[in-house]
Amino acid sequence: MSRPSAAMTAEPGIAILASQLTATRRGKDLAASLWMWGALLVAIVPLGAIVLYLIQLGAGVISLEFVTSSIPISPREKGPGMGPAVAGTLLLTGLASALAIPLGVLAAVYLNEYGKRGRLATVVRFLADVMTGVPSIVMGLFIYSVWVLHFGLSGFAGALALACLMLPIVIRSTEEMLRLVPDELRQASLALGNTTWRTVVTVVLPAALPGIVSGAMLAVARAAGETAPVLFCVGIVSDVNWNAFSGSNTTLSAQIFANAQSPFVGAQDRAWGAAFTLVVLVFLLTVGARFVSARFTRKRGGL
Repeated sequence: MSRPSAAMTAEPGIAILASQLTATRRGKDLAASLWMWGALLVAIVPLGAIVLYLIQLGAGVISLEFVTSSIPISPREKGPGMGPAVAGTLLLTGLASALAIPLGVLAAVYLNEYGKRGRLATVVRFLADVMTGVPSIVMGLFIYSVWVLHFGLSGFAGALALACLMLPIVIRSTEEMLRLVPDELRQASLALGNTTWRTVVTVVLPAALPGIVSGAMLAVARAAGETAPVLFCVGIVSDVNWNAFSGSNTTLSAQIFANAQSPFVGAQDRAWGAAFTLVVLVFLLTVGARFVSARFTRKRGGL
């Protein structure tokens, strides 16, 4: 005779526990479930409506020519493209990420692994929380005052402003992910003779990598969609400028802002196409980053 499975032996116990639930507790459980699903619908319905409306008006504009051709000088002109804006978005977002993500991860490692509840760590957490609530236009004005007035408009100035917006998000999200790593892993690594920094690099960070990547992608999504810092620090041009340290540049968010205000149909179509391109670009970057982190996690788990 075959032995009963674990699921079969657990079913009577589950039935007994369910029968012991009072009507009040069942009512509370039902109310909590309905509240949870209701909150989910409240969040999903507007988001779905926005996405569908964006697809309806923007997807028809997208083509290979749209994302590679130059921006028309006159807003009256119809047709593509947004090539310089796509290039500028990738350039500024990439440079801002290179500045903010490593610094944010290092700061989070210090806060969680070294600073703990010390005075300096408390001050850094407080400043990160304050920076999270600073409006983007204020950050743009700050970089404009300390950098643009002395060195002029440039992609690097815009990247500095975007990096300042990304930094607190990376710090706080990474610190929370590091807190979720069990202390037993750290203690086991230290018991084997590893130093603290080696434990952080080889044990803690790989364990928290998926969450760190998610937080970094949230920061990238915010930076890619910001407009005010770009207008103050970068400007708006119609040509590609690959030199991040000299001359104005442009991004998709800045072109959306400029074209959406125009009364001409061609400019409005380009605004919708740029908005759809920006959403797709952020989505592809997020999926790519999660794929790389998942592959890295599986590789580490197989060693």
